Amino acid sequence: MSNKRYDYVIVGGGSAGSALANRLSADPSTSVLVLEAGRNDTKLDPFIHMPAALPYPIGNRFYDWKYESEPEPHMGGRRVYHARGKVLGGSSSINGMIFQRGNPSDYERWAAEAGMEQWDYAHCLPYFKRMETCTAGADAWRGGSGPLVLERGPASSPLFGAFFEAVQQAGHPLTDDVNGYRQEGFAKFDRNVHRGRRLSASQAYLHPVMNRKNLDVQTLAMVTGLRTQGTRVTGVDYVRGGRLQRSVEAGEVILCGGAINSPQLLQLSGIGPAEHLRSLGIDVLADLPGVGENMQDHLEVYIQHAAKQPVSIAPWLKHRHKPRIGAEWLFGRKGVGASNHFEAGGFIRSNDEVAYPNLMFHFLPIAIRYDGSQPAAEHGYQVHIGPMYSDVRGTLRIKSRDPMEHPALQFNYLSTERDRQEWIEMVRAARHILEQPAFAPFSAGEISPGPSVSTDQEILDWVAEDAETALHPSCTAKMGTDDMSVVDPATMRVHGVEGLRVVDASVMPFVTNGNIYAPVMMLAEKAADLIAGNEPLAPLDVPYYKHGAGMPLYPEGDPRNDAAPGTVKGSSQPAGTMGGQR
Repeated sequence: MSNKRYDYVIVGGGSAGSALANRLSADPSTSVLVLEAGRNDTKLDPFIHMPAALPYPIGNRFYDWKYESEPEPHMGGRRVYHARGKVLGGSSSINGMIFQRGNPSDYERWAAEAGMEQWDYAHCLPYFKRMETCTAGADAWRGGSGPLVLERGPASSPLFGAFFEAVQQAGHPLTDDVNGYRQEGFAKFDRNVHRGRRLSASQAYLHPVMNRKNLDVQTLAMVTGLRTQGTRVTGVDYVRGGRLQRSVEAGEVILCGGAINSPQLLQLSGIGPAEHLRSLGIDVLADLPGVGENMQDHLEVYIQHAAKQPVSIAPWLKHRHKPRIGAEWLFGRKGVGASNHFEAGGFIRSNDEVAYPNLMFHFLPIAIRYDGSQPAAEHGYQVHIGPMYSDVRGTLRIKSRDPMEHPALQFNYLSTERDRQEWIEMVRAARHILEQPAFAPFSAGEISPGPSVSTDQEILDWVAEDAETALHPSCTAKMGTDDMSVVDPATMRVHGVEGLRVVDASVMPFVTNGNIYAPVMMLAEKAADLIAGNEPLAPLDVPYYKHGAGMPLYPEGDPRNDAAPGTVKGSSQPAGTMGGQR
């Protein structure tokens, strides 16, 4: 047992936890302890730090918590696998390294919720900028001096060239930056890759300040419960190295375990839906029915084509090439191993009644699954696709009082009519792009799902059978002031409990439009000021593109706006349509 007391105990050394530890320990009079249940992200581990090695940690018990959903009723009763990082840096140490803020309108949607007025785009933008060093250039929308160095994908192969030409032929615009003035369109992607290495949250925020005397980071430290006096949290109990029982006192405890672990720990500690907790013999500390509700995620599928030219990176994945790839990366930080290969993609609206993009595309110059398995075709390419702001909602419930037992995750994918309709529109939009003349020199035909899948019902059946999670669980302990809210948006404190805050993807009221790592980091940056009592960064009232609002395609003053209004360069079709596809 430990009698040491810290001002802040941060539960989880993942994305949000790393950022908070950095910012809160910047005050030398403040003591901070980070407890991470996973192992250390040692610099010598190529499976973490080599960008192209990203399939290896997925499904590996040394890196991945290996969650699974309950049988999904609208997906044939199958369980959907969910990888979550089991290492310092959390999921930022094993994810695809794609950096997407979401659409500015996502944050306007947040701010429309009761009590969330300070979470609109103008108030979030300065924190996005504070955390970034955008190597493509800082401007009114992008930062230039933050710890997260963002390198834009080169996307220089012939397949990427064909992709950019095809999207224009299909009637979609190109954009300079999906994280800048206009998300809608297609572009090279920002990536958490710097000088050929993954730049995780722990590498960007935590390791540079490890020598601070007021910061203590412990790995292999699994928090099993919150220590309380009345309705005040006074510390945590944890297990070190799988067997040493320990406890620590805290002025405040901040949960940063993510959208699965944080609500799990709340429920284990008596904070959540009272009826469910009592059914497991848990004393209720605070009856908060929203803990574990409102769960959201993104589902994705791959549309794959075989290539009739040797233009993909598939041959490099053969075993005989791996020593060369490893040597080029190890000694020069270059070559195939130095990229995540998710170098480009984009966002569109499924029809002209949609206010802002709801469909996402990631293009990959190889036909391969996320776990590294390949189809029969040696050369190929694919797009990862999925709807972005589905109205599907799920639940998270602990199954017992055992903190080592994974909770029950019920996502309810494909359970609403709107979600099913968006999936049909999504697949048809992707096929429309891949069937454009620009791909004619390369395409040897669609291999997944293949020509046998053509009707609406066949598309839905294929999605139900083949889709995977895009690994964006969120919203299970949402900010707000209504009866289903869990966290106060002005302080990040848990309603009805003293000395306890939550800062991670679980506090989002709605999942954002894109990969969620960047929004989580912004949220942690903003929360750090709220927790430390710092003066918040001043809001930035800059324009952003809104379809149908008379906004120019490019920022004010850009000479490209002199082209025909609403027309995309290189296409005779208006921006935002799908060439007749609806």
